[in-house]
Amino acid sequence: MTHIPLSLYIHIPWCIRKCPYCDFNSHHASSGLPEKQYVQALLTDLASELPHIWGRRLESIFIGGGTPSLFSAESIDELLSGIRALLPFRPNIEVTMEANPGTFEQEKFRGFRQAGINRLSVGIQSFNPQHLQALGRVHNRDEALRAADIARTAGFDNFNLDLMFGLPQQTLEEAMQDLQQAMELQPTHLSWYQLTLEPNTLFYKQPPILPDDDLVADIQLNGQQFIKSSCYAQYEVSAYARPGFECRHNRNYWEFGDYVAIGAGAHGKTTNPVEASIIRYHKYRQPAEYMQQAMQGSARSGEQTLTPADLGFEFMLNALRLREGFPPGLFTERTGLPFHHLKAGLDQAVQRGLLSVDVECIRPTETGWLFLNEVIQLFLED
Repeated sequence: MTHIPLSLYIHIPWCIRKCPYCDFNSHHASSGLPEKQYVQALLTDLASELPHIWGRRLESIFIGGGTPSLFSAESIDELLSGIRALLPFRPNIEVTMEANPGTFEQEKFRGFRQAGINRLSVGIQSFNPQHLQALGRVHNRDEALRAADIARTAGFDNFNLDLMFGLPQQTLEEAMQDLQQAMELQPTHLSWYQLTLEPNTLFYKQPPILPDDDLVADIQLNGQQFIKSSCYAQYEVSAYARPGFECRHNRNYWEFGDYVAIGAGAHGKTTNPVEASIIRYHKYRQPAEYMQQAMQGSARSGEQTLTPADLGFEFMLNALRLREGFPPGLFTERTGLPFHHLKAGLDQAVQRGLLSVDVECIRPTETGWLFLNEVIQLFLED
């Protein structure tokens, strides 16, 4: 296997309040977060992962949650300084942190920028007061609008807005109003995706009234046309960016790169080029147990070596999300498997008009893009 890019994912699991649609590993933040102990556990955890990634440098860092912006700027600075001491960074590394509008304070975010965070991902979800309430968000419309100004004033010229559609009882007009408001804030990147009811969430147990499939399709079609007219290019299923501002960290996921993961419940994937094997692993979910296990030497709660059947499906599950597709050679480069491993699935997809395949690129056709889940299933081996 040739050089495979390496990213770092850091999970900070605390939130002010658990949203009813959220299936991420997040926990209610009581007073007095154990910031110092958690940062120490993160760095100890990363040190234990170093034997799996010797000689490699980080292409990107993503601090997700939870709500990482609940941590102080001093804690984030200590964390990033500790990471720099353990791993080399590529020049101009992308360092993203998720933040929620209700946690925005000017001085604090200036401290985040000085610590080395150079990209924010702001969880807006909606600007509509009724929809924010239905989604259980702790911020209001004014705080959502103010977040972009605070980010810019603090020195962030690269930020994403997270926005959802298909919200409880949402109309087409309301969905478009959300998009128009987001565009007025001029983010460099937009994540715009449909609300889904995930298992182990309050919404799954007590489903709200959601727009029907026809209305959701209308919202998606009109929204995508509006986003395109606003000079944002769609480069992935739910990701849109101005030229030069695609999220490098997420692209590494979709291009089946490697990512080391630290933090409670974090999931990672690393390649062993000597053994030509790819390992997926996950960390203990409960913060207290995670910190205890990390300080004892290993916070991994489970791992799996991917089989050739796993690799074919998982590669296509990720790579086909990219709007422009991928070069055929990327499959062998990232999995170590010969390209003909995909032949059966590719033949079916081409025959059904779902994929376009040539020596330079494999990409979904317009029909395939509409039925992407069905396309991916063609690569699921029995």
